[in-house]
Amino acid sequence: MNDWDACQKTLGIFFNDQSLLKQAFVHRSYLNENPNSLLPSNERLEFLGDAILDFIVTDELYSEFPELPEGDLTTIRASLICRQTLAKVASSLKLGDWLLLGQGEETSGGRKRESNLANTSEALIGAIYLDQGLCQVKEFALRQLKPFLDKTKHGDISPNYKALLQELIQSEKLLPPVYHVIEATGPDHDKQFAVEVLMEDNILGSGTGKSKKAAEMEAAHSAWEKLRCSHG
Repeated sequence: MNDWDACQKTLGIFFNDQSLLKQAFVHRSYLNENPNSLLPSNERLEFLGDAILDFIVTDELYSEFPELPEGDLTTIRASLICRQTLAKVASSLKLGDWLLLGQGEETSGGRKRESNLANTSEALIGAIYLDQGLCQVKEFALRQLKPFLDKTKHGDISPNYKALLQELIQSEKLLPPVYHVIEATGPDHDKQFAVEVLMEDNILGSGTGKSKKAAEMEAAHSAWEKLRCSHG
């Protein structure tokens, strides 16, 4: 059985309604094997937490970066609340330890799966908001994101556009992007790669770089900007 007191000590949040805390950790696979569970899955809380986190981070970036235009703020926000970042937050808090999983999800590594961890982070944000209110959930969320926000402020990290593009495409339930090297020029010690990123045979973007990875990242950047603008 999960030790919910230990969980709350780790979070630094003590819930008035314990059922909200527990619901944040209920994976849908658990309900498949425990149909009589009194708790629903964490998916509604995840939906709520996603919107709240978006607002909290937007508000913080608007205050912290008064000189940045909308496009740059959007890029930073996307990096701070992308699946990779939220999974890292969940890992630092050991949220996977308290997940309620079905046996199949358990044996296939569900406690460490990036998507499960990121979704649990969002569900937890939703649960804290419902139980504690906006001020408390804002303080909690910004405390967890502070290391990533600090690195952004100091220019120590740049957005992972491949991850951002993948996430944006997945949100539209489309096939994953494919990267294709169209040209490699120059001697071995000074290669220059040209890459296109395609989705369903349509070219989304292109990029060049001294390595395949760098070229792919530039191509993903151009594709992400193109798709973001088309959705805006």
